[in-house]
Amino acid sequence: MTPTIQLNGVSKFFGNIIALKDISFEAHKGEVTALLGDNGAGKSTLIKCLSGVHAPDEGEIIIEGKPVKFSSPRQAAAAGIGTVYQDLALQPLMSVSRNFFLGREINKRLFLDLDKMSEITRREMAKLGIDVADPNQPIGTLSGGQRQTLAISRAIYFGAKVLILDEPTSALGQKQQLEVLRTINEVRNRKDIAIIFITHNDLHARLIGDRFTFLNRGRILANGNREAIDNDNLRSLMAGGAELAELEAELKN
Repeated sequence: MTPTIQLNGVSKFFGNIIALKDISFEAHKGEVTALLGDNGAGKSTLIKCLSGVHAPDEGEIIIEGKPVKFSSPRQAAAAGIGTVYQDLALQPLMSVSRNFFLGREINKRLFLDLDKMSEITRREMAKLGIDVADPNQPIGTLSGGQRQTLAISRAIYFGAKVLILDEPTSALGQKQQLEVLRTINEVRNRKDIAIIFITHNDLHARLIGDRFTFLNRGRILANGNREAIDNDNLRSLMAGGAELAELEAELKN
């Protein structure tokens, strides 16, 4: 099956700094590819390459079998890349529906068509299991998990083929984290979107991931599916893998 998105040998340099080197992995419709790594692993730079903020210096990005090059986030979005950043880019004083259509409002003659925007917001949120009784309520009245769901629903509504989720469960309480994981599972069950789940939480990755890619200092440490990477391997890779083994040997000497 042709991957929805595939990276072949992607590298990114900032002067003499190697931010990414020879990154290759793929993501498929109806699957969650968990991209794991600690701070400084290169996750943020990779997100920016995928979403059109940075252009790779080497390698290629392929969407549905066709190589693509992005010079802006707008181009990436037009190609079907939907990115939900950690800060969500929501306006706290605006309503739920206004945030859903932020920058893409529906107009009726000279005015916003608030009724249609509210109707679509309620319908699209309901598809992911969130019942918004009043889409005109302030976004701040929603829980952190519900706000994540709104951002995910918005990306899907506006045409995401590839959904990139940047640490969606961080800074949330346990109940809200589970709410977000359920939302990700709902999206996976649609079978028409490839999900890239970026996280440093190995438990969440194991719960929801179908494929796993581990980044360390801008390089791929390991790739594998659920059958190839068990819980012990996952924890070891997140903890540094070979580097920990080297340190253990050093401390014994």
